[in-house]
Amino acid sequence: MRLKGLFRPRPTISDQEVASGLRWLTWEGMVSMGFGSITTSGFLAAFALALGANILQIGILAALPFLGQVLQIPTILLVERLRQRKAIAVTTWFSAQLLWLPIALIPLFLDVPSAGAISLLLGAMAVRSVLNGVTNGAWNSWVRDLVPQHILGRFFARRQALANLTAVVFGLAAAFFVDYWRGHAPGGAEALGFTFPLLLGALTLGLASPLFMTLMPEPLMQSAPGPKPSLFSTLAAPIRDRNYKCLLRFLFLWGFALNLATPFFAVYMLQQLGLPLSAVIALTALSQASNIAFLRVWGPLADRFGSKAVLSVCASLYLLVILGWTFTTMPERYFMTIPLLVILHILAGVAAAGVSLTTFTIGMKIAPPGQATSYLAAAGLATSLGYGLGPLLGGRLADFFSVRQLGLTFTWGDPTGSLQVPALSLAGFDFLFGIAFVLGLITLSFLTALREEGEASREVVLEALLAPMRQFSRPMSSAPGLNLLTQFPYGLLRRVPLPGLDVALGVTAHQLANTARVATTAAAQGRRSTARVVKALEGALVGVWKARQANEVDGAEVARQAARGAIHATKDAPLDVGQLAYQAVLGVVRALRRARVDPAEAIRGAGYGVVQGAGEVGADIGKAAQQAVEAAREAAHQSGLSEEVAAAQAAQGALEAAEAIGPEAVAEVEASLPREVLTALTEQSLEAPLQQEDGGEESSTR
Repeated sequence: MRLKGLFRPRPTISDQEVASGLRWLTWEGMVSMGFGSITTSGFLAAFALALGANILQIGILAALPFLGQVLQIPTILLVERLRQRKAIAVTTWFSAQLLWLPIALIPLFLDVPSAGAISLLLGAMAVRSVLNGVTNGAWNSWVRDLVPQHILGRFFARRQALANLTAVVFGLAAAFFVDYWRGHAPGGAEALGFTFPLLLGALTLGLASPLFMTLMPEPLMQSAPGPKPSLFSTLAAPIRDRNYKCLLRFLFLWGFALNLATPFFAVYMLQQLGLPLSAVIALTALSQASNIAFLRVWGPLADRFGSKAVLSVCASLYLLVILGWTFTTMPERYFMTIPLLVILHILAGVAAAGVSLTTFTIGMKIAPPGQATSYLAAAGLATSLGYGLGPLLGGRLADFFSVRQLGLTFTWGDPTGSLQVPALSLAGFDFLFGIAFVLGLITLSFLTALREEGEASREVVLEALLAPMRQFSRPMSSAPGLNLLTQFPYGLLRRVPLPGLDVALGVTAHQLANTARVATTAAAQGRRSTARVVKALEGALVGVWKARQANEVDGAEVARQAARGAIHATKDAPLDVGQLAYQAVLGVVRALRRARVDPAEAIRGAGYGVVQGAGEVGADIGKAAQQAVEAAREAAHQSGLSEEVAAAQAAQGALEAAEAIGPEAVAEVEASLPREVLTALTEQSLEAPLQQEDGGEESSTR
């Protein structure tokens, strides 16, 4: 009776029971992803190659888990009849996890590589995909009713971050073991190196997942208002819903375009680039690390601005990553291959964090109450069909293009000889990456027709990463790999019509602001003296610009992002925003003076940043503006400026930031600034037309 009661849905669930269920849901995600790191992606592809798989079979292996999601349709019948989602999900998931035991033992009982070994792997994965499809049909509806709607984005962002962290640990451990085994195993026994991680993972993490699911409560299913619809009406409801139909179309096409290429990244690195499995998994771990970092960014943004806007931003960045893979060979591995792989994996983690989070939450948010099972099943089916058909076609295309090549070479000839420089070289998988990029561009256009309650525009999300600027410049980042993006002027890159490029630049700006925030918080947790915080900011900025010391640095932008990030420290420590604004301006201006930045630009950028940061954290922007002006006066003497000029520059930056916030902010800042500073600004604005007339073309393009 106790076991039966454990699976019985509850008509009411207390807040304490919900909290307990969310904890077990988090633990389930951690163990599931931990085991998933050695049963998917590069590890599973390498295992299949060791068993004798070809490229097409790798595509089939990648497609099977998604094609099995078709079983979500009959699962709706089962769920609607039994109304026991937890019992269905736990039973089928437990059975699916047990199948990893015979899969792990394939090298012990069959010759490898061989057709029989890979056939057994594909057969077992097919059965597992069927069970997994039934599991998801019940699981999605169950979780949708358990997790409170107002914390969907934040909760799943945190769950995904912890799960990814677990996956990094277990994935790296398994990969290093396999590489070690290959180096020491006798001939013909290399495939056994995969058996031990799979077997151990299945018996621990794999079986822990359904156990934790059992400990989660299941809310009683709600009935749709009015007469109970027929089965056909239930299944057809998501398709008749015009808005949800837009989502289904996008999910299918996006999954199809994405999975034309992504399942073959690991095979590409293992075979064409010749990387060891540990290096492939290490790059995957790097991607997961950036995924973890930006789940904390995308989750709150999705709750604040809507899942659609975040999805649009992250999907475009993902397309930029896919296109970038075509440049990792020229036509062979070259000196930029590894740096490019690092950059691509970092950005892929950032993009995947937002895509995986929002494609899950947006389907939940726009599904009508009481009809979650059929709607979420339809969303899962559309996604899975795209993800399933993509690798099948991708495998065929990879085989077709494996013996074809397209090249573009610049040749310079003179009497002493000739020089050839390859500008473009596409071969094999490169064609696949290019096709996936083009299809992805087409898919993004379907997202515009989707409507979500409370949605914001794509640009609003970018503003949260890269706030309004008067001067477009290149952001700088202390994150490894991202500094390559700072090689070109920001304004020029913003005008390049390449999807995802603006997002990549926004991510670097966010990282710069975060560096300043962390440094400021760490300094303020001790004794909160001006000297301590100023010194911390100087040190943080020196670490950012030192690597690019030979290049021109746009002072206003770097100052704005650093000062903005410093003010964000008020969220982490009990700091006075006025005192912190004063310290931030001093620290930023002193640091950028060492970088030979125009002090007027640095002061103006810092004034903008402290007001912008104060507005973002809900602090007193008037106080921040006032103290920014006072700090500018103090910094003036060391910068070679008069106090009046320095104060005017800080005030100008503060007012520009206030204008971006709104009229009330402008009034608040104007009320806080000294009258003589406002008068000086007014006189400058009156002189501007005369200066423009006299300055000719240079003035007009300022």
